[in-house]
Amino acid sequence: MATLLYRLGRFSFRRRRHVAAVWLLLLALLGGAAAAFSGSTTDKFTMPGTESQRAMAALEREFPQASGITGTIVIAAPEGEKLTPDRVAPVVKEAGEVPGVVAAVDPFQARSVSQDGRYALVQVQFDTRAEDVTDAQRDAYEEVGASVEGLRVEHGGEIATAKVEIGSTEVLGVLVAAVVLVVTLGSLVAAGMTLLNALIGVAVGMAGLYALSGVMELTSTAPILALMLGLAVGIDYSLFITSRYRQFLAEGMGTEEAVGRATGTAGSAVVFAGATVVIALAGLSVVGIPFLSVMGLAAAGTVAIAVLVALTLLPAVLGFAGEKVLPRKQRGGAAVEPEKEGFGFRWGRIVTRLRIPVLLVGIVGLGALTLPAQDMRLALPDAGTAAPGSSAREAYDLTSEGFGPGFNGRLIAVVSGDDAQATGAAVKEAAAVIQGTDGILAVAPPQLNERGTTALLTVIPEAGPTDAATEEAVHAIRDRVADIEGADVALTGVTAMGIDVSEKLADAMPVYLLLVVGLSILLLMLVFRSVLVPIKAALGFLLTVGATFGITVAIFQQGRLADLVGVDVPGPLVSFLPILLIGILFGLAMDYEVFLVSRMREDFVHGDTAQQATVNGVGHNARVVTAAALIMTSVFGGFVLMHDPIIKSIGFALAVGVLIDAFVVRMTLVPAAMSLLGRAAWKLPRPVDRVLPNLDIEGESLRQQPVDRAPEKETAGV
Repeated sequence: MATLLYRLGRFSFRRRRHVAAVWLLLLALLGGAAAAFSGSTTDKFTMPGTESQRAMAALEREFPQASGITGTIVIAAPEGEKLTPDRVAPVVKEAGEVPGVVAAVDPFQARSVSQDGRYALVQVQFDTRAEDVTDAQRDAYEEVGASVEGLRVEHGGEIATAKVEIGSTEVLGVLVAAVVLVVTLGSLVAAGMTLLNALIGVAVGMAGLYALSGVMELTSTAPILALMLGLAVGIDYSLFITSRYRQFLAEGMGTEEAVGRATGTAGSAVVFAGATVVIALAGLSVVGIPFLSVMGLAAAGTVAIAVLVALTLLPAVLGFAGEKVLPRKQRGGAAVEPEKEGFGFRWGRIVTRLRIPVLLVGIVGLGALTLPAQDMRLALPDAGTAAPGSSAREAYDLTSEGFGPGFNGRLIAVVSGDDAQATGAAVKEAAAVIQGTDGILAVAPPQLNERGTTALLTVIPEAGPTDAATEEAVHAIRDRVADIEGADVALTGVTAMGIDVSEKLADAMPVYLLLVVGLSILLLMLVFRSVLVPIKAALGFLLTVGATFGITVAIFQQGRLADLVGVDVPGPLVSFLPILLIGILFGLAMDYEVFLVSRMREDFVHGDTAQQATVNGVGHNARVVTAAALIMTSVFGGFVLMHDPIIKSIGFALAVGVLIDAFVVRMTLVPAAMSLLGRAAWKLPRPVDRVLPNLDIEGESLRQQPVDRAPEKETAGV
């Protein structure tokens, strides 16, 4: 591996103009394809095989006019006044004229007026699904009632779900990353080159993703996740290779040789670190959830491109930069003072000397942070967590104010059969059974299709859509209607779908956790040729995940210190956050594990004692790993400033997870554990040793090659 990457690095260095031109051409082509073929994203979260999804499919087949997306327009009169049919009629008429609307129901006819007469709900039915609604239709819907004076009109429902857009907050993370790079590398050229390299990789990945969005259904959160991870790992991977390149230059190597060896050594770690991220993200497809598979594959593709860019474009860019990546005092063959042992070496010695207390305090502390995770609840976000001031949030709050929270979490009972008479009898029985269920406020009169074989019952729960009481009511209804004869009764709607999705994801999480932990053990056994090192890495990962879950639950669900991250309404975590967090944090945790422990193994293989190799691994990598962790945290932290609750929670959890894993687990617990294990850490049973291939991640084969110390003028600059 090291020899292959060494040759690739030198080839990219020599052909730097061609390599740079290929990447820029690829960026231009994919950018053009994205502009020409990109499609719209969707906020639809479906779960094949669930009752709610089966019911929705039956509805589209038997009652298509009622299967499209819906909207709810909330009308409120000033305090002390009441609504009248004449005052509401213009809003109903205008809603009915919105393109794609098949029905706008008068609230006085539908009896959807509050008891005090001040609030009314206009139900709007579209003839298209959510992903087919155009921006023009959304805009027209948002304008309904704008000209009506004396009334407050808010627009909610499924169609009012806010689209997630890439905004300016992410730039803050990039700016912080730039500052960290300048401080770490001590050179504007090196920092700018590293950042530019990562940005080109992200641009290529995002352009390719949007180009594919025209032929595949892309969730609105997938591009944000891909951008988030692409930026973070792209900067980190470039930083690791650039740092090793500077080290070889300082040792007196020629620029081409330094590039080759940096790509062969640090590049090997980048390959395996990137592979863990890609495999973990692509592994989300194993769960069998379409929207989660798309998110995982989109992010995995961007990370894979970041690895390719770091291994090819970066050596080319280093060829253009030459020795300018070094501080001025080290350029031009100037004598370099022996490197002083910095804080990393001192920290390594402290941790290894106090390994027992460090392990006890670290494990107990992270275990305590995990405790809130016991109360974790999952749900798909509703408009109640939308950004304050948004249309969806205003409509949600106004509906709760006038009618109660249950009107925001309406359920749909689909009664379908082969005979109209039998279906009619089943509808009456189902309505009575549902009305008598605890937690149900009301059941609206049925709507039947033309043949009378399929009916809809709108069910109003007492509690909000993400409330635990609503979830209990859904399960109770399903249990009670299962015995109704003559027709099939199934519960669906946005609220029921959210409950089904959350439960399926919760069931899949232990399986996926076992998958990634098992994967980490096998992969690291291959990389480090050890049994104990992979087991230790997996246990450290579990500590990271547990503590991250606990902190995220405490803030986003329980509301502790929620104001600090802009959470105004605490509630359940978004249902796919835990399983997504496991996949991403696994990859990132293995990044730091590979970078730190590969240096420990490198020094151990080359003759150092196990204790000294551990100290060296921390000492040589502490500065770079610290910078990498701060960069990742700043990139992820930039997304916490977004209003969307999904992206905010993902960004926060990833930022916290990286901090815990890098500084507590990898920089503290790992060297303490390695020191405790000593030489036993690197033992591998002989039968296994004979089977496993030697990947040479520590670059032993390169040490046997003569070092090219060509003058700088032969290899520098352009």
